[in-house]
Amino acid sequence: MAEADSTHEAHWQRTKNLTIITLIIWFIFAFGVHWFAPQLNSITFLGFPLGFYMAGQGSLFAFVVIIFWFARAQNKIDEEFGVAEDENEDE
Repeated sequence: MAEADSTHEAHWQRTKNLTIITLIIWFIFAFGVHWFAPQLNSITFLGFPLGFYMAGQGSLFAFVVIIFWFARAQNKIDEEFGVAEDENEDE
């Protein structure tokens, strides 16, 4: 029983760390880029000021990448601890 508790605690700790890292990355793209947009505008990307580009398209692209990265990383954690959902499981 103690081993199951320690495994559960280790799984939760890894999940918590992944969530914190994901939220930090999200915060950078959601707020950090926009706070520093005037400074970023001195750099151009595809002919647009970088601050404008990141506010218009870059942040949205980053959010989609974050979602897929988070799902993949969480699935790896779940597989490591034997709690992954099996896609081929019969109901």
